[in-house]
Amino acid sequence: MITNPSREIETSEPLASLPVVLLGVMTIIAATLSSVLSAPYWLPGMSSSLAGEAPKAFWYLSRGSAMVAFILLWMSMAFGLVITNRMARLWPGGLIAFDLHQFMSLSGLGFGLFHALILLGDRFINADFFQVLVPFASRNYRPIWVGLGQIAFYVWLLLIGSFYVRRQIGPRTWRWIHFASFLVFALVIVHGVSSGTDTHTIWANAIYWTAGGSFLLLMFYRVMVTVGAKKARRT
Repeated sequence: MITNPSREIETSEPLASLPVVLLGVMTIIAATLSSVLSAPYWLPGMSSSLAGEAPKAFWYLSRGSAMVAFILLWMSMAFGLVITNRMARLWPGGLIAFDLHQFMSLSGLGFGLFHALILLGDRFINADFFQVLVPFASRNYRPIWVGLGQIAFYVWLLLIGSFYVRRQIGPRTWRWIHFASFLVFALVIVHGVSSGTDTHTIWANAIYWTAGGSFLLLMFYRVMVTVGAKKARRT
């Protein structure tokens, strides 16, 4: 989510965002090369998983993209809090942190959409577009917990959309709207823990605890900085 970037971001040099572009290009190149080199090993299994009697590839892709979306949301929230706490002055710089914040928000939303739509090919869930897109419409798999994730997606979409109309709605309204990013983060965690089939695994628990713990620490630091600033203005 785009939270409340500090004033220094607007006055930073535009060239500071160049490392972000280079990082994105290098990531795409590395992912492409790794896919090509590993293709002979995973293509036979992938084809049988997609076209077999009980295809599981759609379920695996949905689970994987869900975790990627959650990690990107967590990192976006972390960079947003770093910006509001002005910790970005130390690393990685105001403008770069803001660019990473926005890039991860958009990327996470894309992975979240992929996570939902890829389930249309899964025969166990057997969902249609209505069940995938409408909150609590799922009939075959944990409708309450899935519905919370669907609500989180739409609020996430609203938050990102509000960034592009920031000048029209004003910074104050924009800032209040983006407090909903905390709701999105909470709903996504509840959705993942309650409906995810990997919740019982060590690696999934490690991700959830690391994300939640670091988020709370950054929130605590933000509150302390805000309280300290108010006391300083009074004296």
